[in-house]
Amino acid sequence: MTAHDPALTPRPNAAPTIYAYDEYDRAFVRERVAEFRGQVERRLAGALTEDEFRPFRLMNGLYLQLHAYMLRVAIPYGSLTSRQMRQLAYIADRWDKGYGHFTTRQNLQYNWPKLVDVPDILEALADVDMHAIQTSGNCIRNVTADHFAGVAADEIEDPRPTAEFLRQWSSAHAEFSFLPRKFKIAVSGAEHDRAAIKIHDIGLRIVRDATGETGYEVIVGGGLGRSPFVGKVLREFLPRADLLSFLEAVLRVYNRFGRRDNKYKARIKILVHETGLDEIRAQVEAEFAAMDRAPFAYDAQEFARVAASFAPPPYETLPARSQALETENAEFAAFAAVNVSPHKTSGYAIVTVSLKPIGGIPGDATSAQMRALADAADKYGFGELRVSHEQNIILPHVKQDDLLALWRDLEAAGLSTANAGLISDIISCPGLDYCSLATARSIPIAQAISERFADLERQRLIGKLGIKISGCINACGHHHIGAIGILGLEKKGVESYQITLGGDPTLTAAIGELLGPGVSAEEVPDVIESLVQFYLDERRDGEAFIDTWRRLGHKRFKESARREGEDGSGI
Repeated sequence: MTAHDPALTPRPNAAPTIYAYDEYDRAFVRERVAEFRGQVERRLAGALTEDEFRPFRLMNGLYLQLHAYMLRVAIPYGSLTSRQMRQLAYIADRWDKGYGHFTTRQNLQYNWPKLVDVPDILEALADVDMHAIQTSGNCIRNVTADHFAGVAADEIEDPRPTAEFLRQWSSAHAEFSFLPRKFKIAVSGAEHDRAAIKIHDIGLRIVRDATGETGYEVIVGGGLGRSPFVGKVLREFLPRADLLSFLEAVLRVYNRFGRRDNKYKARIKILVHETGLDEIRAQVEAEFAAMDRAPFAYDAQEFARVAASFAPPPYETLPARSQALETENAEFAAFAAVNVSPHKTSGYAIVTVSLKPIGGIPGDATSAQMRALADAADKYGFGELRVSHEQNIILPHVKQDDLLALWRDLEAAGLSTANAGLISDIISCPGLDYCSLATARSIPIAQAISERFADLERQRLIGKLGIKISGCINACGHHHIGAIGILGLEKKGVESYQITLGGDPTLTAAIGELLGPGVSAEEVPDVIESLVQFYLDERRDGEAFIDTWRRLGHKRFKESARREGEDGSGI
């Protein structure tokens, strides 16, 4: 089967709701595939050493991990079509082990490709306007956005046109292809931040000023890793017309002054921290005032053209609430209560498909499940899907009338777990099972916690609670911003897990506070259990875990984690 098979063609009800590549994009991607094919051939023939080959493969999203190569595929702002999802499934079957891993950067990773096959994989991706460019290296990475973009009831403006503009600006940007370190940008257009904009190098929040003009709050210097920082506001309001030139100025300042002597201090968050926000702001504004802005001038007609690519699909006129939701099916009712979110269009809903089955590997989907998701998108959602930074899949355009039928289809595919946002909806990096940088396993910890809290009724009683797990200090599992964060480390040859509390990825962003010394892998579920029970005992009506932690204070939670017969020294 190839991408050109009739089976891959979206069904008649599918509508183009995402940006389509033009001939320039397609030619660029094809040229990069051909170029990398030649580089792989030279590596396999021994004409290039691994050191010589490394920068070439990283420019094409290819890592060398513990056991095999890993290919990271870009999914711009998390949006993809059913046809693209089927192609990802086809690649998983044809050249990998029949599954893919959706990441916290809204990308997809294949963990077992053979080097000789990678050019063919990239060719298959190009067939459906996809690639792996700038998913690695010290460049501007895949731009991420709110996974409810365009359909959220609390949205000010769809962030995808802005994200697409940034994708085009940053792709193969000659001046910013060798930055001091990688650079990540996220965009949100809603009242509630679902894109974690405050922990990105640049976070953009679409806002309106007193006159009603649309612009951006520009946040800079956020990031996780070994030195976590919450981003700081660089500009409270940036007119849309200045967006590209202002970001160009920010990147020029970073490229000029960011440290290159120490990779651990090379991110812009360190530059902002060491230089001070006021001085960085002065440098950026000076660069912005002095630079030739003509190449980055705002083209309202072009923005409108891009925005038109994200026009709403042909929704039906429907009542606000479907009678189909009045059901005695308790399992479906639980799914609808937990995994379904309000839609801006009457009679429609946003569905979060959890990739966190009880005891499963967070973010993993089999090729069969990818095809089931593509089928569901065609059948119920105009052929469009989203990837969330929480490692789930979103169906953004589902009629409420179709929710029960969709749930039954998802159930048949093992995708109906009603735990979105609950304690078993755990974000986790691959950890020591795959990653060459990891110092501890994270997947088994996620599985153990998930199984401890397997009772979905109890999960609903606990309510919203984000657990995030990283297998090393690089924090790909976002543990710093988990209401409960878990960091795996190696200590004298033994895996040890530090636990933090109070992290927050939203507009009230906060870095979690350390509970105490690390515990063993076997102890982690017990510690989480004691923290959750303390929360249940102490919470007030309607209070989420993070709210109770803020009200009572870290010390009270820390004391609660001490176990009978112990002095708490292990925690």
